[in-house]
Amino acid sequence: MATDTVSYTNELQTAAGYMPCVSIIMPFTPAFSLKTGLEYKLKTALDQVKKELQANYTAEKAMMVLNRLQSLIQKLDYTSNPKSLAIFVSPLIEKVYYLDTVVEERIIIDDSFEIRDLVFSKNEMQQYLLLIISSKKSRVFLGTNQHLSRIRNGIPEHAAALTKDNPERVANFSDPSEMKELMLDKYMRQIDDHLSQLLKEYPFPVMVMGTSRTAGHFKKISRNKNRVIGFIHGNYDEATVAELLKATAPVLSDWRRSREMEILKQIEEAMDARKLATGIAEVWKAATHQRGRLLVIEKNYMFPAQRGDHKDEIFAWDRNNANKLYIKDAVDDVIEMVLANGGEVAFVENGALKNYSSIALIEFY
Repeated sequence: MATDTVSYTNELQTAAGYMPCVSIIMPFTPAFSLKTGLEYKLKTALDQVKKELQANYTAEKAMMVLNRLQSLIQKLDYTSNPKSLAIFVSPLIEKVYYLDTVVEERIIIDDSFEIRDLVFSKNEMQQYLLLIISSKKSRVFLGTNQHLSRIRNGIPEHAAALTKDNPERVANFSDPSEMKELMLDKYMRQIDDHLSQLLKEYPFPVMVMGTSRTAGHFKKISRNKNRVIGFIHGNYDEATVAELLKATAPVLSDWRRSREMEILKQIEEAMDARKLATGIAEVWKAATHQRGRLLVIEKNYMFPAQRGDHKDEIFAWDRNNANKLYIKDAVDDVIEMVLANGGEVAFVENGALKNYSSIALIEFY
């Protein structure tokens, strides 16, 4: 079983060219029973794959893949409680990966496995916690792109419970405003304590929503300030999901830009250390020699290629040189090689790597 760090074996690489290759990448929604919901979604996916295979491939090839796919689905582990699933099936192999992160649903039938799509979906489907606080109550949501799911947890939802817990202490205050500030600090401290526990199960960045006064109290006492990527000031106690998503969008956008800037900084540091390969030919060579630590690619960059005389050589595809082995997209192959050897992959906006020919590989130091 593979988890969030997906281990792509050489079998996926050597299967290229044995058409058709089916990639099913699917998130699971926790709102319904895992097994029941999964079976329904997979049946729908299987029907779609069957229809496309029968329309575009010979009956023999279609049946080989369908039989493998049906057999694999029947053997799935429903007890692993994954957040997503990736299935790869061809006439030669069958692979399934249980993922610990949510990805975008995709069903692709092609002459190669869509590793890029899986990795890109994982990178883009960034999760975060949204904590909404006020002096009276709190809520927590799990955010994933354009979706928010309420998390029921131990965080006290209503501050009024605190006065019930200690009525004598409250009664001893002669200054009501002092009492309110003390109780608000106590409430924020309880919220922060429960947030610490919640982050063990959901180790994601945090956004905090609340009035300036409430957010100020939270900042003063919180031990989780280093996990907060942004504070959004305002009263959001009664806000709808649509209103919450609109308010969080600028923070997410800034956060993604800061992550991209950090990646570009790493590239510059690797260049200074002479541990950087740039351009598809250099990157391919470094990847074949298992030197890749972090592969950085512009989102839409692709490179049809042909192999050279040595395995670490590739060139741009030349239709007039048909005796060379064709590679549909050398970028996909590089992704597979880097992941198979323990490296990571990150995508950046188009044009961000214009000084590096659209692709760069930071090597192991």
